[in-house]
Amino acid sequence: MNHRVRKKQTPYGSWIIAIVVLAAIVAAGVYLVRLAMQPSTPTASSVQSLPATPATSAPASAASTIQHPIAQANADPASASTTPLPALADSDASVMDALSSLANGSDLRTLLVPGQIIARVVATVDALPRQSFGSTHILPLRTPKGTMQTSQANGVTLIDAHNADRYAPYMTVLQNVDPHALVAWYKHNYPLFQQAYRELGYPRGYFNDRALAAIDDMLAAPELHDSIAVTRVGSHYVFVDPRLQSLSNGQRLMVRLGPENEAQFKAKLRMIRTLLVGEQVAH
Repeated sequence: MNHRVRKKQTPYGSWIIAIVVLAAIVAAGVYLVRLAMQPSTPTASSVQSLPATPATSAPASAASTIQHPIAQANADPASASTTPLPALADSDASVMDALSSLANGSDLRTLLVPGQIIARVVATVDALPRQSFGSTHILPLRTPKGTMQTSQANGVTLIDAHNADRYAPYMTVLQNVDPHALVAWYKHNYPLFQQAYRELGYPRGYFNDRALAAIDDMLAAPELHDSIAVTRVGSHYVFVDPRLQSLSNGQRLMVRLGPENEAQFKAKLRMIRTLLVGEQVAH
């Protein structure tokens, strides 16, 4: 059962870590995490501080029983770092430098919000399976440029197919992510994520369980190939179909990405999930 994953050896500098959803999943973000359907909103950089408590009642992962110990994650020892971890409060510079150096030419630094990176990832991942972010948007990545692209058909406002193009910079990073490297980085830095999760308001919670719950929730998002109707409510758009509007933050994100982007995102999430639960992934 404990067979070591054989992976193609790649130069360390060619690995790209996407924050998502974990964003990373860490990142993952994952990543692409403009979950409110707003044509324009303040970026997360305008947030002065993270909330001290979660927005709603604690999820199942707040229980003391750990479902997915981080120790079981399948990370290749060759890609694991032995660098001592900084204190969470002092981790921004090292996290930013590490992720940027792994971007292999992708300008990830311009996408990341520079302050409280790990805390933002944790707060975002925690919010992905919910229906609302609450009053404060805490995102680890900057929102896509421009406004949501729409078109008109028979008097109905539809999300235009070209809207998916707005996510191109994020998808470029995602497509180049080495899941083995991502999980190795996450596993090494996990104590920081766990500390941030407890400081968020889950003193008995286990962040890796919440991360996997967020991934599973996004993987369950509907896969739509027809045009999606939206309507403007105040300063933002909502889905006309109440079933879509009632989806979680993460699932609404998936729907908004467009069919092709959603398929690519889900494929990467499946690989990451497999590694996180200690199974093998063919490289």
